[in-house]
Amino acid sequence: MAGHSKFKNIMHKKGRQDAARSKLFSKLSREITVAARHGLPDPAMNARLRLAVANAKGESMPKDNIDRAIKKASGGEGETYEEIRYEGFGPGGSGLIVEVLTDNRNRAASVVRTIFGKNGGALGESGTVAFMFDRVGQIIYPAAAGSEDKVMEAAIEAGAEDVESDADSHVIFTAFEELSEVAQALEGSLGAAKSTAIAWRPKTLTPVSGDQVSTLMRLLDALEDEDDVQNVWGNYDISDEDLEKLAG
Repeated sequence: MAGHSKFKNIMHKKGRQDAARSKLFSKLSREITVAARHGLPDPAMNARLRLAVANAKGESMPKDNIDRAIKKASGGEGETYEEIRYEGFGPGGSGLIVEVLTDNRNRAASVVRTIFGKNGGALGESGTVAFMFDRVGQIIYPAAAGSEDKVMEAAIEAGAEDVESDADSHVIFTAFEELSEVAQALEGSLGAAKSTAIAWRPKTLTPVSGDQVSTLMRLLDALEDEDDVQNVWGNYDISDEDLEKLAG
């Protein structure tokens, strides 16, 4: 167990409410449909679907929406989505990994490339960034789930590898092959998680400062606003001072 880490800003989440929530539900629904289509439509028999449903519940997505997304797959309705990973660089040399679920590969590639180009970034070839990250399981709990010591103890007992805690949340990391088992063990001691995912965790962080911070945030916002984009992972590190300036 590597112990507590002070690293922040590994993922950027927007605070917009209604529009962001609607978009989030759409992305969660898409992941549920894809997960159900790639296995049995029963969460108990399909680990990926179980995680997708748990994440939807963690975001208070209505049960009707969840059931509709599963039925869409089992009924053979809707588009056939393709999973694609794009890699590129943002302002300050930060590495970014963009995970996409799309029904049109050419459209997705064009849109992602344009977003990078318009916001101080550059899309790279496959493999140009991924080596800077580890593929891990990631389980997020709100800060209210318990103290740092309580969460650390629960994570150790569950077989997790590391925990990062701050004022907002506890982020627990596992070997990605053991994500489902660790998540189940943690649910027994901490309750339901906010989210559970296979994640890209930076091996080292790249400082981004000054004017490059606002440019990077515009790039991240533009990517996350795109319907085809499911997740954006980055190795950027932004100081509290620069974040406060941006908020001001």
